[in-house]
Amino acid sequence: MRYIRSGIAILALALGSATQAADPVKLSLFSWPGYGFWFIAKEKGLTEGLELDISIIEDPYQSFALMTAGELHATSSTAEYGPIAADKDVGIKLVTYTNPSYGTDKIILAPGITSAEQLKGQTVAVLEGGLTQIFMAEWLTDNGVGINEVTFTNLIMDDAVGAMVGGTAAAAEFWEPFGSQVLEAMPGATVAADSTEEKYITTALLGDALYMSTAFLEQRPEDAAKLTRAYFNAVDFWKANTAEANQIIADGLQFTVADVEQVLGSTGEILKGGIFVFDRDQAAIFMGLKDGELPLGIAADGMQNHWDITTDWWLKFGFIDKAMPMAAGVDTTPLAAALDK
Repeated sequence: MRYIRSGIAILALALGSATQAADPVKLSLFSWPGYGFWFIAKEKGLTEGLELDISIIEDPYQSFALMTAGELHATSSTAEYGPIAADKDVGIKLVTYTNPSYGTDKIILAPGITSAEQLKGQTVAVLEGGLTQIFMAEWLTDNGVGINEVTFTNLIMDDAVGAMVGGTAAAAEFWEPFGSQVLEAMPGATVAADSTEEKYITTALLGDALYMSTAFLEQRPEDAAKLTRAYFNAVDFWKANTAEANQIIADGLQFTVADVEQVLGSTGEILKGGIFVFDRDQAAIFMGLKDGELPLGIAADGMQNHWDITTDWWLKFGFIDKAMPMAAGVDTTPLAAALDK
């Protein structure tokens, strides 16, 4: 009987291992240090046994399409997609906001361009349907230029750098380290606005989020919770071991450590000129799950205002047909579970 029980236990372990091996969590990110915490979670074993299959996909809309098709379970991307996903009913939910930009995002004007007025009739480079387009639109309208008075061209960061340097775009929105690369390559280029400005940081308008497919949330809720905890476990590790963690991120992205530090810093603290990495409690405050205050004047329960701002812009740009309630595009269940451990 002892041998039978041992055999059953071994078989159960084998089946469990096989299931885990057969069902990794497939997630994506694009090449940016703010998403590199997944490499920490994987390398340092912070996933509670989940196997992470990490892909680098530079076009976020490709990641969202793969999620809808069932080819990806989760993605780290910018935080404005929720209203689009809800309106189009594509089976994707935002589960937590992860960090606001605190200077890493910049609107850069080509040499000779000194005002928004001069951009009328010109081409500006953004990620269409992304926060870079909203940032550009906010800045243009604040300075008397309508969104129909410029031509938006949809480019990922590497291509946007090429468009600016090559002279085919008169302005563009960049995050670091790409913004600094443009400024170095183009003497006379200037920064017209950045995300340290009050209207952008207090609303946390420019920032990132974790998304999961509704199929993953419904079919593997425990893994969704583990995945969320893994992300914030990695943030905790980064705060306590910043140099080692930044090296892991640099290796995962094939960036230099200097490029990583330009976005994340070297101390585990808020970096002016970079980003403010939320820990799980700060994310919970922003998402309305927990009472508390956030640094930099960021509003508690700020996700609702973020949702409303992005919804208004997507209606103006024609990316959505109707405004959807936040509950249609946000599921905080995994974040709530992450607070328990």
